[in-house]
Amino acid sequence: MVLMKMKFPFEKRVMDNTEIHAVPNTLMIVGLASLGINYFAGRMCQDALDAGRFPRWKTFMQPYWGVSLLFTLLMLTAVIMSYAMKGNLESSLKIGLKNGIRFYKDTDTPGRCFQKQTIDRLQMEFRCCGNTDFKDWFEVQWISNRYLDFSSKEVKDRVKSNVDGRYLFDGVPFSCCNPSSPRPCIQDRLTNNSAHYSYEHQTEELNIYIRGCREALVNYYMGLMNTIGAAVLSVFLVQSSVLVSLRYLQTAMEAVAGQENTEIETEGYLLEKGVKETIMEYVTPVLVFLQLNQVGSEDAEA
Repeated sequence: MVLMKMKFPFEKRVMDNTEIHAVPNTLMIVGLASLGINYFAGRMCQDALDAGRFPRWKTFMQPYWGVSLLFTLLMLTAVIMSYAMKGNLESSLKIGLKNGIRFYKDTDTPGRCFQKQTIDRLQMEFRCCGNTDFKDWFEVQWISNRYLDFSSKEVKDRVKSNVDGRYLFDGVPFSCCNPSSPRPCIQDRLTNNSAHYSYEHQTEELNIYIRGCREALVNYYMGLMNTIGAAVLSVFLVQSSVLVSLRYLQTAMEAVAGQENTEIETEGYLLEKGVKETIMEYVTPVLVFLQLNQVGSEDAEA
C-alpha cells in the first residue's frame, strides 16, 4: 500500500470517492500494528522459558490476545474488501478522471493549478489517453481561452458552432502521444484524413495511446492488489498461528501458576468451553452493560 501511494502520489486528484482510500490505509495501520503484536509475542515466548519472569505477563495476555485477534480479523477483512471494491474503484475513477479532464485547462484557478500536470503525468506514466479513450478529449475544451486567438476566423467559427460557446476540436494533449510510434505525433485534426499526408484514421494505427486511463488504472490497482493480497494473506496465516500458539501458551502457563514444581507438564487449550458458551461468556457482560445504560437513561427521563 505504501508502494502504491509512492508510485502514484496524485491518486486523490483523479478519484471522486475518498472512501476508497480506507482499504489501503487500513492495511497500513494493521501492518504497523502487526509489528508491535509480534514484538510482544516474542517477548512473552522468551519469558515463558522462565517461570519466574512469566507471571508479569499474566494480566496482560488476555487483553493482548483479544486486541491481536481484532487486528488479525481486520487484516483479513481489508484484503477481502480490496477485491470486493473493484466496482467502486472503477466508478470513482470514472467520475474523477472526467472532472480531471474537464478542469485540465484551469491552470489559473486556485485548487486546480496542478490539474494539468496531474493528467499529463498520468497519461505518460500509464501510457493512456482520456477517460474511456482518446475521444473524451473531443468533448471538452481543454485549451484555456487565454491561449486562443479570438481574432482568428477558425477559432470564432468553432466557438460559435458550439451551443455552450466552447472551443471543441478533434485533438488531444501532447501527453497522449506514443513515443514508440515511428511517425511524428499527430495530436490535432485526428479525424481529418486530408489534413495529414498518407493518413487514414479509421484504418491506420494512430500514434497516440488508444487505451483509456480508467482501464489502465483499474488494471494497475488490481494487479498490485493481487501481489499485495497474497503477501497480506501470508502474514494473516502467520499471525493466526502466532495467536493460536499464544493461546496455548497462556492456558498452559496458567496451570503452572501457584504450583511449587514449575517443571510439571501442563496442557493448553484454545477454548475452555464450547464455541457457543465461549461466545456467550464474552457477549453477556456487554449486553448487561448496555441494558443497565438503557435503564439508567429511562430513569433519568422519568
